[in-house]
Amino acid sequence: MFWSLLAFAVLRGFAVAEWAGSGTGQPVLLALATVTVTGLLALAAVQVRTARQGHWAKLALLRTTLRERTLRTAFLPQRDPDAAGRPRPRAPGAESAAA
Repeated sequence: MFWSLLAFAVLRGFAVAEWAGSGTGQPVLLALATVTVTGLLALAAVQVRTARQGHWAKLALLRTTLRERTLRTAFLPQRDPDAAGRPRPRAPGAESAAA
């Protein structure tokens, strides 16, 4: 869909340049302007496409970072039960032994 709009714009630009060039006598300047506008349209198309892909790349990077962090900290309490700020494991009480 997007490429068809771009092709339409390029063809329309060529048609306008041909119409305007018939009376002015400066076809070289009109051809240069047409090429410049076409290049700018192509650059805008690439920028839009890159911006869309950049959004998905950022989401993928965030997802990967969260997954790696989760895997890294999954068994952190079992690594060092005596670390600062962690409660000591409690021995089972007499009530649970009777059950």
